[in-house]
Amino acid sequence: MLRLLEGSSVTFRNWLRSCVVGWLGAGMSDDLNVDGVEAVLAGADGRLADPGFLVNADSEEVLGLVDTASGPAGRLAGAVYRASAHLHRDAGAGVRRQLLALDAARYGDRGLAARITAVLVEGEPAARWGVEWATGGMVDRSLWQTLAGHTDGVIGVATGVVEGRPVAVTSSRDGTVRVWDLATGRQVGQPLTGHTRAVIGVATGVVDGCPVAVTGGDDETVRVWDLATGRQVGEPLHEHTNWVTAVATAVVDGCPVAVTGSYDGTVRVWDLTTREQIGEPLQDHFRSDVEAVATGVVDGRPVAVTLTGGGGMVRVWDLATREQIGEPLTTHTGLVYGMGVVDGGPVAVTGSGDGTVRVWDLTTRQPIGEPLTGHTGWVRGVATGVVEGRPVAVTGSGDGTVRVWDLTTGRPAGPELVFPAEVFAVAVTSDGRLVVGFGHEVAVLARC
Repeated sequence: MLRLLEGSSVTFRNWLRSCVVGWLGAGMSDDLNVDGVEAVLAGADGRLADPGFLVNADSEEVLGLVDTASGPAGRLAGAVYRASAHLHRDAGAGVRRQLLALDAARYGDRGLAARITAVLVEGEPAARWGVEWATGGMVDRSLWQTLAGHTDGVIGVATGVVEGRPVAVTSSRDGTVRVWDLATGRQVGQPLTGHTRAVIGVATGVVDGCPVAVTGGDDETVRVWDLATGRQVGEPLHEHTNWVTAVATAVVDGCPVAVTGSYDGTVRVWDLTTREQIGEPLQDHFRSDVEAVATGVVDGRPVAVTLTGGGGMVRVWDLATREQIGEPLTTHTGLVYGMGVVDGGPVAVTGSGDGTVRVWDLTTRQPIGEPLTGHTGWVRGVATGVVEGRPVAVTGSGDGTVRVWDLTTGRPAGPELVFPAEVFAVAVTSDGRLVVGFGHEVAVLARC
């Protein structure tokens, strides 16, 4: 009966009145019956509007009230709860708190997200991360002012600064690149269009004082975008002969460069000022798919670190001499998908299809400690940064979670963060916020 009537709130409300009248007793006066019905209905709205009730109550109890909500606050709270109802049933209150805050932000209600984050849970520490904003392209937009975004999976995330504003730049299977104001969550300008298929790799840099994004996609092209104007810079770069899966930027002898990796088995270095390829491709990766590229500094030298998926090989390249440094590192036993390099330190972090994360010393070419375990699905999103003064790795997984690892201790920096979809892309901003691409959506989280 509930399912038959939930499409019409008026019909459902009238049916509920008849039920409540029966519960209250047929012998009561009509006035008392009406008063009792309205009290029950008003009570449902009030309970749903209480963040503590949403977080701590049994999920079946909450879901039993969701369809009775009639006021705007109650209806919004019900929609927020329904958004991840399939996860609430088996989640503890701590995980439910984080999911509800995320879904409130997806519906555009930052105030509700903050109130949910502040709820205390018995036996659990206070929430470590709050949700600053999230897009809501996959939720019901009729109930609230959601932030529209990508229409297909978010694959890449990078961060930068445009005209003094910190921004996130995201790439997607929908073939677009979007720029987001990290403070407001609003898109900056129109989507950047030009790629004819999925956009996989994205990185940011500065050329002649102008902020740029460099992207690579399934259309086998590399493109450069002026982030201030939202326009493509020149023609696409066409040297790759298969998907361009990885992009990073660096400065070599004062020259801004991009390093791109492809499923054609090559890594290419581009002068971003002239938009010309520098020399021949770096040594062929035995025709193995290049899954990830990162840049960093080892012993004072700018390097590119490249990752091939099938064999799990990590290679380090001196970008000044274009020579490989030492022998390849053999990382994981399965497919390897994601990698990040610690800024200013010779440390790489890799994520694998077997769910493990490994940390590598690029100077000694040895693993640091044991593999980091906890994910139950592939790890594609890998980023490094500094949070509250400590170096961290952030990993996103097909199990729908994000984990933050303290690289000093090799231990998790707090509990996992749960999302209602697979997490392909993560980034850490310069001030320690997390940018997460999950499903079609983007969210920004900050330490509480």
